[in-house]
Amino acid sequence: MSRALPKYNKRRVGLIGGAAAVALTGAVIAGTALAGESSGNGDDANARTLAGPGTVSCPDVAPELPAIPASAQAEVERNLGDLDQQIAEADKRLVDTVGQGGPDFIRNAILGPLEDKRVAAINRIATAIGRTAERPSGLDSLAACTLTK
Repeated sequence: MSRALPKYNKRRVGLIGGAAAVALTGAVIAGTALAGESSGNGDDANARTLAGPGTVSCPDVAPELPAIPASAQAEVERNLGDLDQQIAEADKRLVDTVGQGGPDFIRNAILGPLEDKRVAAINRIATAIGRTAERPSGLDSLAACTLTK
């Protein structure tokens, strides 16, 4: 009888260990499958609604430009295209980040950097014109954009 005792202990430990491993694996799988699910009680106070993000609205720079010298035409056109591309990227970012951040997120993460990029592009336009003609002034006021719903 003394010989049988270690044999049964090994089986018992193996059986209990295997059962624990199966139970733990099942719990991990169930937890992973249910991750991010609401409790289903219908009282989701923190639920976010995914309303339309709106669009970015910026002043048009082209009508405010003076006569563009022929030598600056290509550079000005390229930078005007960059301004349009910047607005399209900001609109895409609005759609991609719906529901993120707090109340200042759009201003700090989208509109602020967009304004900085627009200032740089507008300055490049003014510099290109200013190489062969009088440099236009007051164009920086066209850099600020707003969000329209």
